[in-house]
Amino acid sequence: MNADMLQKEVVSYFRDAVEKKHDHVRAIICPHAGYIFSGKVAASGYRQIDEHAQYKLVFILASSHHSYFNGASVYCDGDYLMPYGAEKVDREVGKKLVEEHPGLFTDDPGPHMKEHSIEVQLPFLHYTLKNPYAIVPIILGTSDVSTCQRLAQALKPFLTKDNLFVVSTDFSHYPDYNNAISVDAATEQAILKNDPQKLIETLFENKHKQIDNLVTSLCGWTSVLTLLHMTGNNPRYAYHGVDYRNSGDEKTYGDRHEVVGYWAIAVTENTASATEEFSLTEEDKTALLGEARSTLEKHFKRREASSPGLSGCSDAVNAPCGAFVTLHNRGKLRGCIGMVSTHEPLLKTVHDMALSAAKSDYRFSPVTAEELDEIEIEISVLSPMTKIKDVSEIELGKHGIYIVQGRSSGIFLPQVAEETGWDMENYLGHCARDKAGIGWDGWKRATVYTFTATVFGEKENKA
Repeated sequence: MNADMLQKEVVSYFRDAVEKKHDHVRAIICPHAGYIFSGKVAASGYRQIDEHAQYKLVFILASSHHSYFNGASVYCDGDYLMPYGAEKVDREVGKKLVEEHPGLFTDDPGPHMKEHSIEVQLPFLHYTLKNPYAIVPIILGTSDVSTCQRLAQALKPFLTKDNLFVVSTDFSHYPDYNNAISVDAATEQAILKNDPQKLIETLFENKHKQIDNLVTSLCGWTSVLTLLHMTGNNPRYAYHGVDYRNSGDEKTYGDRHEVVGYWAIAVTENTASATEEFSLTEEDKTALLGEARSTLEKHFKRREASSPGLSGCSDAVNAPCGAFVTLHNRGKLRGCIGMVSTHEPLLKTVHDMALSAAKSDYRFSPVTAEELDEIEIEISVLSPMTKIKDVSEIELGKHGIYIVQGRSSGIFLPQVAEETGWDMENYLGHCARDKAGIGWDGWKRATVYTFTATVFGEKENKA
């Protein structure tokens, strides 16, 4: 295929692609099948990238289809030659990875010679990015989970706004059409959790569903797992499903008896600083409290309740950020549930958390319709999380804490320290033991994030 034909084909897929929905994209997961089957999905993934971004490097991770070896191979022998010209390879970065991580990375070009999963990404990359960049092509030959963790640690310093990561993978292989949709949905949902262990568990569950002809539910699972280990349990990163289809959707050549699935997924970073106070107007606060109150009235009293609406509100009520809703009855805690981070609008988060706080806080029985008039609502809107190096960075009364160790986590809102009178040791110890379940001193071995909160409630609104 010559350059013009290739360009025309790629352009045709972008015409049908999903529109750009996400900003601050740090990585995309895209298919590597024949373009006629997966081209539209791939274009939808690449559409999420800012075409005018000035990336220094694009790391392309692909799991080998032909060579199996421990670790990963970085291509350092020259550029990738394409019909439209050469894709520049940053050999210096590749050699640095090999030198600094011997036994983990190799510069053996062999795994790249017959591998298609990197090559098929390049025309989409070339079409999308308008500014110069260099690629770092990496083929993973491993099927070892711990090796993926080590690869992630080596690559994590490059996960910045200056670089882009592209993970090349198809999803289910060879089940029938309907089973493919089901399996691919389960795998996609596991990836969206941003939890490496959840992906491993889901792949295991898929394997044991006894679905006819299901060879794999994610052919590039080691590449995806490596990315998840780079972002996992960090609330700054969020995964978003962008587009899906499988080979059975192709009308001319698609066989619905044995299909291959394709997802495009974007990974975004919340770039706001946690030290910046989240700004809400008085109109915003009134509207959010009104939404929480009307939600409870509708659910428990089965009646429509007046809401102040959004007239005069700022854009903040539709911004994606975490929030907690706290309920008190005559000064006593009656329920408190929230989300640390979310890509849902703040107004919807408040709606959902108000209902959850009233119904689903395991510490209390559900709120009743009879006591609803005595319930006072308080809302805490969270800033983005910042990972701290030392607990001396925590200011009691100003900073909430989010403690993460593996799959265990616990959170305290900033006002907890003031309400309890705890010192720093008790603040950290209670959160680690009572919330995260990792023991009183567990915070010393865990990752600690801080955040601020804008706290407001019906009590002060009535004053």
